[in-house]
Amino acid sequence: MTIKVLIVDDSALIRSVMSEIVNSQPDMEVVATAPDPLVARDLIKRHNPDVLTLDVEMPKMDGLDFLEKLMRLRPMPVLMVSSLTERGSEITMRALELGAVDFVTKPKISIQTGMREYTELIADKIRAASRARIKRAVPGAVPAPQLSALRSPLISSEKLIIIGASTGGTEAIREFLMQMPSDCPGILIAQHMPEGFTSSFAKRLDSLCKISVVESQGNERVLPGHAYIAPGHSHLLLTRSGANYMTRIEQSPPVNRHRPSVDVLFRSAAEAAGKNAVGVILTGMGKDGAAGMLDMRNAGAHNFAQDEASCVVFGMPREAIAIGAAHETGSLQALPRMVLEHLASQGSRALRV
Repeated sequence: MTIKVLIVDDSALIRSVMSEIVNSQPDMEVVATAPDPLVARDLIKRHNPDVLTLDVEMPKMDGLDFLEKLMRLRPMPVLMVSSLTERGSEITMRALELGAVDFVTKPKISIQTGMREYTELIADKIRAASRARIKRAVPGAVPAPQLSALRSPLISSEKLIIIGASTGGTEAIREFLMQMPSDCPGILIAQHMPEGFTSSFAKRLDSLCKISVVESQGNERVLPGHAYIAPGHSHLLLTRSGANYMTRIEQSPPVNRHRPSVDVLFRSAAEAAGKNAVGVILTGMGKDGAAGMLDMRNAGAHNFAQDEASCVVFGMPREAIAIGAAHETGSLQALPRMVLEHLASQGSRALRV
C-alpha cells in the first residue's frame, strides 16, 4: 500500500526537495503540499494523508499550535522538520511531547544537496511514522506517580540501568525517568538523536525529573540518582576504573547506521558491569540494541523490553524479544516499577546470602 504524505513548510525549496525525496520511493507519494497550517487544514480533509511532515516554525499559525490542535482533534502521524538551532531543538522537544512521532533536521548549508543526502533517513522515518501507534492527546493527563515507595537501601550502588530507544523514545524515556526515585541506580541512555538536540533533551528531562539528567561529556563517574544521555555526535560507553563506573564517549563509525548506537552502549555494559546491569529497550524502529542486549543477558544482566501495545514503533523491542535477549516485557507505565522491584529483589537475595 502506498503511503500518502502531505508536506507542510513555508519554504518552497524545502517543499520541492522533500517532494522529490518522497516521490523517489516506490512505496510513498506526496498527495499535496502546503505553505502554512491554514492551507494544510483543508488539504488534510481532502486527501486524508497517512503521514504529515511539518515545519516547526511557520507564519500565520505556529507549528506547535497547529500540532496541538491536530493531535487533539484528528490524531495522525506527524514528522517534524526542524532547524539545527537551539530554538529549533527546544521547539522540536515540545513537538514530540505534543505527539509528533519523530523529526528530521534541515542541513545548515546547501539545503538542496543536504536534504538529498538524507533521502534514506527521511524515507525510513516516514515509513516508521506510517506504522506508528498514535494516541489522541488528553488535556491535563495525570503523569504516572514517582516511585518513591520502592526506594530501598537494599539496591546496591553497584547496580546500573542501561536504556536504549529510537522512534518515540524521547517521550518513553521521559515517562520512565519521571518515575525514578532520587536515589535510583545510575542510568545510561542511548537515544537515536542528532547532534544539537540531546542537550535540549537532557535539560528538559532534568527540569522534570527527581533525578539529575545530563548530556554525557565523557569521563564522568556514574552516580546513583543521575542519568547520562549519549550526545548526538558520539557513542556512549560504560567503563570501569577501579571501584567506579565511568562514562566514555567516542566518535568511532556509526553502528547499524546510528551514532549513538544502542548496541555499542549495551555491549560496553555487558563487558563492564555484567550481572550488575539491568537492560531496558524501548520503542524504536530497526534492530539496534537487540544484539547488544543479548550480550548483556549472556553476561548475567537482567533485561526488559517494552511491550507492543505501548510502543510507538515496535521494532527494536520486537528484535530483542525475537532473539531471546529480554527476560521480561511490560508496558511503558509498568516498566519502571518492574525494574526497581527486580533490583530490590536482587538486593534482598544478596543480603540473605
